[in-house]
Amino acid sequence: MTARGILSRRELLGAGVAGAGLMAMGGCGPSPQRRPAAASSGAGAIRVASMAASTKDTLDPAKGAMATDYVRHYMLYSGLTSIDDDSLRPRPALAESFDSDDRITWHFRLRRGVRFHDGAPLTSADVVHSLRRHNDPAVASKIAAIAAQFAEVRADGRYGVTIRLAGANADLPTLLAQAQFLIVKAGQDHPDGTGTGAYRLAQFEPGVRTLVVRNREYWIPGRPHLEQVELIAIPDETSRVNALLSGDVHAIHAINPHSLPRIEASGTCEAVVTPSSLYTNLIMRQDHLPTSSPDFVQAVKHMLDRPLINRALFRNTAMLGNDQPVAPVMPYFNRELPQTVLDLDRARWHVRRGGLNGLRLPLYCSPAATGSVDMASILQEYGSQVGLEFAVNRVPADGYWSTHWMRHAMTFGNNNPRPTADLVFSLFFQSNAEWNESGWKNERFDRLLTEARGEADEVRRGELYGEMQRLVHDRCGIAIPVFISLCDGYDKRLKGIQPIPLGGFMGYRFAEFARWED
Repeated sequence: MTARGILSRRELLGAGVAGAGLMAMGGCGPSPQRRPAAASSGAGAIRVASMAASTKDTLDPAKGAMATDYVRHYMLYSGLTSIDDDSLRPRPALAESFDSDDRITWHFRLRRGVRFHDGAPLTSADVVHSLRRHNDPAVASKIAAIAAQFAEVRADGRYGVTIRLAGANADLPTLLAQAQFLIVKAGQDHPDGTGTGAYRLAQFEPGVRTLVVRNREYWIPGRPHLEQVELIAIPDETSRVNALLSGDVHAIHAINPHSLPRIEASGTCEAVVTPSSLYTNLIMRQDHLPTSSPDFVQAVKHMLDRPLINRALFRNTAMLGNDQPVAPVMPYFNRELPQTVLDLDRARWHVRRGGLNGLRLPLYCSPAATGSVDMASILQEYGSQVGLEFAVNRVPADGYWSTHWMRHAMTFGNNNPRPTADLVFSLFFQSNAEWNESGWKNERFDRLLTEARGEADEVRRGELYGEMQRLVHDRCGIAIPVFISLCDGYDKRLKGIQPIPLGGFMGYRFAEFARWED
């Protein structure tokens, strides 16, 4: 395979592609004759296709919820910190420095001379406004549960900001690098794209496209390299790949691994495959019956044929999951947790003990959640062997997240990579998290999460995160069969691309680094 993968240190993150799989896609072979694309001029204007868009697309970083939002927001705005591409640790960005003596009170010094797209200078007032607004219920911030840690955010002069937390958190600089914490202008209750980012907004049509142009006054010298980026969505994966191969777009993400041979054989495009903590999970709501039954949850978890899912759906590019969200590539991964395996006898035992035999239950899946349609079919097949009948409802990608996700007893999620265990636990498993997908509530888990944030001893911190992984594995209504490698495709004339395991499109930040070379 010629797809670029993680190099040097990251070679330890996972195995490469192997095996042909059981569900190979048709239509493999040479790509169609390449048509000149209007966006591929020497001026460096490109078109990029994500996998999802909706009328809820937003210019407000606090409301960002999908990969398309993250790409848009990272083009328009900057954060106090960013994640280093190699070490995956936080580094200064709009803040030229940050420090804390106790991990409770944090001091940030801002860069001087940074300007918003309208010429206004960046000051501490902008940062204070941006961070405080997450705690305003009217904003409906997607990370309000994390921002609830902010006991106080205040300005220290024109270029200083102090954040005092309700409890110690050593990961604060990493959290502030997330897309939702990007900095908007003071006084803007409804951010309009006026940021300090590498690109200026030219056009925005929710659900249709975003058009940005180079910010020639960007605060990082020499960036960006492209003159224009048009961001659209093509929900169907085959159509997305065809658009890349025909030259209608120049970069795509969320590629089915079975499409990789087509891209590699094209001669004009290449794939980047990156092991990551991305996962598609089966959600069993704990506030519905019968999915709240521990026997139902355990039966389902022992019906998942994880090696088959990896082989058939992902051509062995994935890593086996174990029903908790900390991937083997992440710090604090609990290697002592016993691996749940396919065990139909044990699944039948749980079905009988729970009085579930003959139960018929709808299961909602969608192309919007990578691999969920095939996972649902596999689950349906094994369910029929243990006494459970799943009625698979395949629904369109368009509107899935607003209409179906978490709204039925059984649905699928698709969760992007997160840089820390604290972040993924805080967003998806803490009792009061907006994205607590299964509605699971566990007081001990919540206490351990708070304790781990402030723990200075790394060994003890690892023990705390290890116990949290065990609690989720044993008791939560979430099944995670595999961790999915990120598969992006690029026109070979697009340079400066490298694999970053924090999300597709180089952790959603590719537009700042990419350049066009004919």
